[in-house]
Amino acid sequence: MRSSQWRLQDAKTQFSQLVDAALRGEPQHITRSGKPAVVVLSEEAFESLQRSAHVAAPGFVAHLLAMPKQKEGEDETDIDRASPALRDVDFS
Repeated sequence: MRSSQWRLQDAKTQFSQLVDAALRGEPQHITRSGKPAVVVLSEEAFESLQRSAHVAAPGFVAHLLAMPKQKEGEDETDIDRASPALRDVDFS
C-alpha cells in the first residue's frame, strides 16, 4: 500500500496525518472494503482542478450562447435552399 493510500479505518484514526500530507500537496487516496473510494486534496489543489475544468469544458450553456444569432429583420424560416432539380416523369 502506498503511503498516500489509506484504508478507511486507518484514515479515521490518523486523520490529522492524512490532512497534513494533503496540505503538503500529496493527494491522499482512501479505500473502503479494498476498493478506491475518495481522494483528499488541499483546498488549493481542489480550486486549481475546478478552474482547469471550467477552462477545458465551458459547458452546455456557453456552447449555446456561442451559436450564431439570428440577424435583425430576418425571419427564422428564411433558409437558403437550392432549387430542386426538375425532371420529367412518365405517368403512363
